[in-house]
Amino acid sequence: MFSRKQISIIAAIGFVIMWSSGFIGARLGTAEASSMTVLMWRFIVASSILAFWWLWKQRKILSFKSVISQALIGLFAQGGYLYCVFLSVENGVSAGTSNLITTLQPILAAVLAGPILKESTSVKQWGGLLLGIIGVLFVVYDDLGASSGVPLWAYGLSFLAMISLVGATLYEKTMKHPVSVTDALPIQTLISALLFTIIALFTDNATPPATTDFWIAVAWVAGFSTIGGYGFYWLNLKLGSITRVSSLLYLTPPVTMIWSFLMFGDRIGFLTIVGMILCLLGVWVIRKYHSSITN
Repeated sequence: MFSRKQISIIAAIGFVIMWSSGFIGARLGTAEASSMTVLMWRFIVASSILAFWWLWKQRKILSFKSVISQALIGLFAQGGYLYCVFLSVENGVSAGTSNLITTLQPILAAVLAGPILKESTSVKQWGGLLLGIIGVLFVVYDDLGASSGVPLWAYGLSFLAMISLVGATLYEKTMKHPVSVTDALPIQTLISALLFTIIALFTDNATPPATTDFWIAVAWVAGFSTIGGYGFYWLNLKLGSITRVSSLLYLTPPVTMIWSFLMFGDRIGFLTIVGMILCLLGVWVIRKYHSSITN
């Protein structure tokens, strides 16, 4: 059996790899169909797999309150977050830039931890927040110079995605009786599947294209990004604090940018590197002067 420390390391590595895959999957999928079509089939596939697995393992029946709570978490952590990310990428924002914008989560979560989780926010923590914002502005400015025709509101969608995930994360940490990952994830993916299916049907985006590349993209995001990414995300939250999990998010932009370079030939500009360094400095300041947020 693995020790807790070994499990923690495996969970951290798995999270970084799987979470990074989502931004690549968004680009692969939206090259074949609309973001809503990809999201609908992504969650139909993922929720079907998790439902069969849950029934096979015969997990315990949750209370109505727990089901509603997990449904709300799924709507914000998956529904709001992923739709904004996919739509952002669909409108021209690079996968690496979208990733880096959403990884402002650790700084925002640290700030909101004060009023919500009763953790104080120092002046030095606000300095870390400022560094992170400046870093993202550097990256976005560099991306604007490299990508013509990308509307500014498309970048705003990535910010909205980050806020949606932060809200769901803080809500999960305030639950007095948290649900295990194996019971929570099937509910979250099912509610997301229902949400995106309804929207896709009303917007005439439910019919998938008859291409192999589309189903490869769906399999990618359903397996790696949904089951793997969110599974490891909530597992890391069970094993540690919001600060710990949030710090792992800052390892995902380099992985995503390397994948983007290898798979799509995206360049990694000087300002992008500078912005990434500033973001890393920002989260270092938050971690250094942040009182540990415990479970």
